[in-house]
Amino acid sequence: MGGTLPELERPAPDFSLPAFTADQPEPTTLGLGDFRGRWLALYFYPKDFTGGCTLEARGFQKDLARFHSLEAEAAGISADALDDHAAFCDSEGLTFPLLSDPGGKVSQLYGSWLPPFSQRHTFLIDPQGTLRARWVAVRPSGHSQEVLDQLGRLRLLSSESLTT
Repeated sequence: MGGTLPELERPAPDFSLPAFTADQPEPTTLGLGDFRGRWLALYFYPKDFTGGCTLEARGFQKDLARFHSLEAEAAGISADALDDHAAFCDSEGLTFPLLSDPGGKVSQLYGSWLPPFSQRHTFLIDPQGTLRARWVAVRPSGHSQEVLDQLGRLRLLSSESLTT
């Protein structure tokens, strides 16, 4: 029903979904390949405009410049329609992409689906598309900082392995 959590240190499940991004007036499609070459904090959440989801989105937005300084992007996925994502981004000043997964197919690939909602899970994917960290049953408050902390550790480990 909810799908199986993908294994760490394996290729992240591929996806392609309609997306709303604040910098593009028209909806677009984004997939895992669009983030190649950068780290990706891919977070799944139940519903736009709800308390926990708003808190979590605000956290990622607040920390977005820090993600970018670490050569990382953030993107959210829920079952909400693109119109809902557009209104949510506008209301909250979100500048990172929100992807629409109305049937939960991608959420299932990531073990994050409990119909009719995506579950609050986050996955950290490296620039080559390998799943490096995951969080399940996320608590929204301070979560983006948790992801940033892990991203910093993983980047440090990656740079150390390149020099040895």
